Parts: sequence; C-alpha cells; structure tokens
Amino acid sequence: MRMSIELSAEFEQRLDALVMHSGMTKAALLHEFVEQGLIDLETEYRAVAVLERVRTGQEPIYSAAAVRKALELDH
Repeated sequence: MRMSIELSAEFEQRLDALVMHSGMTKAALLHEFVEQGLIDLETEYRAVAVLERVRTGQEPIYSAAAVRKALELDH
C-alpha cells in the first residue's frame, strides 16, 4: 500500500541527516520507522491491557519468591 504524508521542514531535515549518516534511502528509513513504531505501539497497548487486567483482578500476579519456588530455583 502506498501512502503519502506531509513532513515538517524540521522533520525532513532530521530525516535527511539520517539518510546521510546511515546510507539508507528516505523510503527505507521511513519504512523502518513505521514498522518499529507499530511494534512499539502494539507492545504499549498490550502492556496497558495487562495492567488493567491486573488492576481489576482478572490477571494473576506472583511474587518473586513464589516464582522461584514453583521453578524449584531455591535449592
């Protein structure tokens, strides 16, 4: 899918500097930014969902001692 976005002059200057330092094309850098940004946002949303389940008692939590005992790490 092709999309177009409008970048501020400052953002474009920063992108140009990264192109010069990285040797990557603008398209490759933007693709990497979008991909990593999606991964970061998905991770954040999953973390927020887990935190909400913990707060509402829907997600179990375990102490470090309980985990060590369950994994038989304290021998």
